[in-house]
Amino acid sequence: MDIKRVKDYIYWLYYQYLLITCSYVLEPWEQSMFHTITVTVFAMVVYTAYVFVPIHVRLAFEFFSQIFGGQPESAVSIVN
Repeated sequence: MDIKRVKDYIYWLYYQYLLITCSYVLEPWEQSMFHTITVTVFAMVVYTAYVFVPIHVRLAFEFFSQIFGGQPESAVSIVN
């Protein structure tokens, strides 16, 4: 894939973003504020998912392993 096609594809994605959000009708300073807020919210969602999802998955795994017949940790430590 050549650079021109990648550049055109990225430009097309950005154009689709402008159309979907209707931000092409905003003034330049309003577009800047809108894009800043959008990027900030997206970054916070990604950070929150990165930090908290693994913890919740581990807790859910422990919960369901106890329900479906997993040995409690105290029994495992006695066997060792």
